[in-house]
Amino acid sequence: MKRTFPILGLLTAVLLSYALYAALELAPTEQTMGDVQRIFYYHVPSAWTAFILFTINFVASIVYLIKRNAKADALAVTTAEVGVVFCTIVLVTGPLWARPVWGIWWTWDVRLTSTLVLWLIYISYLILRRFSSSGQTPVIAATLAIFGALDVPLVYFSIRFFRTQHPQPVIGGGGSLDPAMGRVLLLNWLAFSCFAFLLCWSRYRLERLQRQVEETCAFNAMLEPRGSR
Repeated sequence: MKRTFPILGLLTAVLLSYALYAALELAPTEQTMGDVQRIFYYHVPSAWTAFILFTINFVASIVYLIKRNAKADALAVTTAEVGVVFCTIVLVTGPLWARPVWGIWWTWDVRLTSTLVLWLIYISYLILRRFSSSGQTPVIAATLAIFGALDVPLVYFSIRFFRTQHPQPVIGGGGSLDPAMGRVLLLNWLAFSCFAFLLCWSRYRLERLQRQVEETCAFNAMLEPRGSR
């Protein structure tokens, strides 16, 4: 275990570096938007990675509500935290791409607004987990996470069901994508997915260790004689 993580970390760093090189140098320049379109190779994989993490959070939250499984709850917290990181990348890279292409930083269409709502829901989830000391916090948080995950399909399908300024999907949505661009896109998604896995692995182990320490401290406190307190 101690050797596996550094090796995977090194391989992921190499993969991320090559994926960045591919996005900047190997991918062909888009004829209409030019080099600014290369943000696409970070914007889209970040969104896909966030969706996967929020879906795992959704499943883990359901498992916790049914079985009160502490490991499922720890996994839910972990994927929510890392998912918010990638969702933040989506919200930052989107306006950076939109400004030179659309002429505006932001517009309140369905895709952009629903993505912002998704981010706010999970930020609320993390604030609840961080600052609430109630014994019912995990249950309330799991319920909130399930509600938040329902926004993921809305974000994904919004540009299919509504008229939005956001461009149509280039994969699975009737759009066309240069094969070389598609390969670079999938390469970056693989790199982002590996990075997200390492972050979740590290954060999950930390969460479990922190809970074990808290349980041990609480147990020791119960064993202390009343007079020594």
